[in-house]
Amino acid sequence: MLALISDIHANLAALEAVLDDIDRRGVRDILCLGDVVGYNAEPDECLSLLRAREVPCLLGNHDSYLVSGKNCERSRVVAEIIDDHRTRVSEANLEWLALAGLSRFANGDLFVHGGPDDPVDQYIYRVSRDLFKDGVRRMFVGHTHVQTILELDERVFCNPGSVGQPRDNDPRSGYALVTPSSVELVRVPYDIARTVAVIAERGYAPFIGDCLWQGTQLGGRVDRIEHA
Repeated sequence: MLALISDIHANLAALEAVLDDIDRRGVRDILCLGDVVGYNAEPDECLSLLRAREVPCLLGNHDSYLVSGKNCERSRVVAEIIDDHRTRVSEANLEWLALAGLSRFANGDLFVHGGPDDPVDQYIYRVSRDLFKDGVRRMFVGHTHVQTILELDERVFCNPGSVGQPRDNDPRSGYALVTPSSVELVRVPYDIARTVAVIAERGYAPFIGDCLWQGTQLGGRVDRIEHA
């Protein structure tokens, strides 16, 4: 069994809660679909925890901003937070994150942060059979922060949800449990107040933490994934 996590976004309280739940279930194998950093205020702590536990990670778009030295051009808020994260992440953790792969494919299962056309930054909100190419039977993606399972003609699309910033109107952390024949979605409550307190303590704007209480985008929008 594989525990599939994604979009931690520097939320240490959420990551700890999810890892505790995974440990309680006796699951040993974990894969992160990317975006360990961004948005929230504890990037180095989250990287250190994953690194200590030897959790393999794929590269997300926020991770890419951090390790490439470039930055997000479509959001000033995201860019400012990444600039702050550059001052907080240790060189050792930055080097570790830079080793993250872009995708994994085995036995018909594709694991990627974005999607098959852009592994780092493809947003998938509408799912069609055309997404499944080159022998892909099951596709596991992150990026949208919307926990979903959809079946399409013996194909399975899964987003495990976001550990650190859910956007599907459920503030609990999300992840997935994957076997060769099944996919189970899991939600885990965590101490949101603790995360919000660190956001305030480190000088971030209050609205960064406000969305965590409801499980929405920064502006309050709720997202969904559906059949095309």
